[in-house]
Amino acid sequence: MADQIKVTLKKSGIARDAYFTRVLKGLGLTKLHKTVCLKDTPEIRGMIRKVSHMVEVEDCR
Repeated sequence: MADQIKVTLKKSGIARDAYFTRVLKGLGLTKLHKTVCLKDTPEIRGMIRKVSHMVEVEDCR
């Protein structure tokens, strides 16, 4: 597994449960098409799994 992963927000958190917007904010994703590189930890993977329908994940190189 890679040391870091690149997460990009593809769908907006508007008109969704507040839970999803809080998870996105915790990942550092605040605007559409914003990309962040995060450490590949089980906690981050769990957050990504909750919003997997809204984000795109790749290896950060």
